[in-house]
Amino acid sequence: MYRAVALAFIRHGDKLTADTANRLLPSIRIHIDQADDGLRISLNDEDVTEAIRRPDVTSASSRVAALAPVREKLVEEQRRIADEYEREGGGVVLEGRDIGTVVLPNAGVKIFMTASEEVRAQRRYVELVEKEADVTLEDVLDEIRRRDERDASRALAPLRKAADAIEIDTSKLNVEEQINVVIQAVTERGKSSAV
Repeated sequence: MYRAVALAFIRHGDKLTADTANRLLPSIRIHIDQADDGLRISLNDEDVTEAIRRPDVTSASSRVAALAPVREKLVEEQRRIADEYEREGGGVVLEGRDIGTVVLPNAGVKIFMTASEEVRAQRRYVELVEKEADVTLEDVLDEIRRRDERDASRALAPLRKAADAIEIDTSKLNVEEQINVVIQAVTERGKSSAV
């Protein structure tokens, strides 16, 4: 969602300021749909799933996420989505850097996934190269470091692990192994909370 807002800023050629956010936000509509190939993100009825993964959008997203008007709108929307799924009885899995600490601090299970900067950079680099992006591994690693620093040091909803979150280091795990560890953690947390 933050990436979609960052893309809107970029497309409008506007500076990443709270004043710009207040001007742009009323015209921004973000929609998330489940598809066979995963989640699809729409910005004002345009599928931007691929566009929001561009390096310039990645860079802008953490700066946009530090703007109070953007955070207020998107936290409200994320809570609305979670409530909607909860009412339907299926629950919801949300991913983000402040979900367990700000958006849903009372969530039944919180998982804080980590991996070394180098592993995250390699994963992102492979993803970008597959999309024919012109990047180097060093550039990707530098951007990850800058984004982590911005997100951890921002005054509003900084990146941090919730006290009751289960931490999982995925550095040496493939996707299937990560899924299995998460399922195990959720199962164990469910058993302990039922006691």
